[in-house]
Amino acid sequence: MTSSTEPRPTTFNPDWEAAFSPGARRLGSNAIREILKITQSPEIISFAGGLPAPELLPIEEVRAAAGTVLDTYGAAALQYSSTEGHLPLREWIAARHGISPANVQIMTGSQQGLDLLGKLLIGEGDVVLVEAPTYLGALQSFGPYGPKYAEMQTDDGGIDIDALEGQLSRLRRAGTPAKLLYCVPNFQNPTGRTLSLERRQRLVELTARFGVVVLEDDPYGALRFTGEAIPSVYELALAHCGGPESSHVIYSGSFSKVLAPGLRDAWVQAAGPMIGKLIQAKQGADLHTPTFNQMIVSELVEIVMPAQIERVRALYGARAQTMLAQMQTHFPAGVTYTAPEGGMFLWVRLPEGIDTAALLLRAVERQVAFVPGAPFFALGGGHNTLRLSFSSATTEQIGRGIQALGLTILEALA
Repeated sequence: MTSSTEPRPTTFNPDWEAAFSPGARRLGSNAIREILKITQSPEIISFAGGLPAPELLPIEEVRAAAGTVLDTYGAAALQYSSTEGHLPLREWIAARHGISPANVQIMTGSQQGLDLLGKLLIGEGDVVLVEAPTYLGALQSFGPYGPKYAEMQTDDGGIDIDALEGQLSRLRRAGTPAKLLYCVPNFQNPTGRTLSLERRQRLVELTARFGVVVLEDDPYGALRFTGEAIPSVYELALAHCGGPESSHVIYSGSFSKVLAPGLRDAWVQAAGPMIGKLIQAKQGADLHTPTFNQMIVSELVEIVMPAQIERVRALYGARAQTMLAQMQTHFPAGVTYTAPEGGMFLWVRLPEGIDTAALLLRAVERQVAFVPGAPFFALGGGHNTLRLSFSSATTEQIGRGIQALGLTILEALA
């Protein structure tokens, strides 16, 4: 029997909006993921998501590697392991850049790296420099930590370094110096542009002079299908600063675009203090990246991955050229676009006054999809731009899809 003095059970319907933290209230949906929901129909030709070509995913090689891992490591492959990551994989990564495995941290996808680096480096109101436009996923990762974004001017060659120098000076004089600069120098997402060697060198020197940490995001660097390879900003910083412990550049790499995104294996290279804090942050996030997946990747990097990269380069290069040729034929005058040297994307700018978010709805009626450009701008704008991915569509689909998109644009201009 319940005592009359005991509180009676009651129902608690929390006000979830009030319960959310300020950072949680800043979260928004990823526009690309939302668009992918409406392109699930097999009739839709999607140039939206940056998805690797499914026919190139190394299914048999992964199956064989999984068997080798289980035969070699047994139960250890399915057990908890160190937060830092599988040592043979870290050693392989480190050897490619002439650094120590102690400067390498394995991540569960590069998106986790962006999120944890944002947590560690960005405080409320810190000035973060980003390209205009920039990778949407970085904005989504950094946003909850309360940055004050400053957009860097860009042109066909990527970041305008002359303009950046003036911007850094103005920010310092205003008492709000930039703390972090985020960039994608190789085949940038979303534009496909590549930052030149000269600009990379000046970026290293300039940010060192102004005391700005640089986060170089490089998921596409191996996917060059034309032109000469360029050293990463991180590599140039190693030479400029004298080694990884004195470098102000953090490098983020990934196996998603060169092996398989479903394995969710990526890494960060940085100075020891940064890696130490990343280890602590990752312990709170997921303890460690799946052991089995890391071991599989480690089995693939020496022989399978180089051949895989060559197949991907050849296919993406051919598909990019097909898309550019179709755009030249079917896009109306006044539409401009980039011609990437690698990667998975190109960028389209339509005449002022056209809203590509509204254009997408018309394009879907013609069974073709893309990503409107506005979400890639940290401070707004870009409503007349869009991103196209050529990686996962067949030659025939590219032909039909670009023709349909050209008709949709022509209709909007009428």
